[in-house]
Amino acid sequence: MKVWIGYWLMFVALIHTLVMIVLFPSVLAEIVKRGIVNSVGNDPLIGAVTWFGLFGILLFILGMAIKDLERAGQGIPLSMAWAMLILTVLGIILMPVSGFWLALPAVVGIFLQQRQLKAKFS
Repeated sequence: MKVWIGYWLMFVALIHTLVMIVLFPSVLAEIVKRGIVNSVGNDPLIGAVTWFGLFGILLFILGMAIKDLERAGQGIPLSMAWAMLILTVLGIILMPVSGFWLALPAVVGIFLQQRQLKAKFS
């Protein structure tokens, strides 16, 4: 099996984070200006940008875990594939003009990888 799904997700996470930096520099500056700790408060824009950044970090961590599973020759659990598919489709429905489309190759790749493993061990 080729090891690429985890790397793809890590790449998407980096792009996601760069988009946050490019689109919201003033919000990030405000977070720093407020001293970072408890800087979100009740501000919905700062909260949204914070979650945007945290999602990028979480996606990178997911990519690292998937890369390790791929390298070990283990299949990525189907439960993870289904959860990623549901999240991706929901994201595309809610925000069609977004980067959620970039998760589709990884999700399809996981399902194809599972099919290959099933055929190999059947």
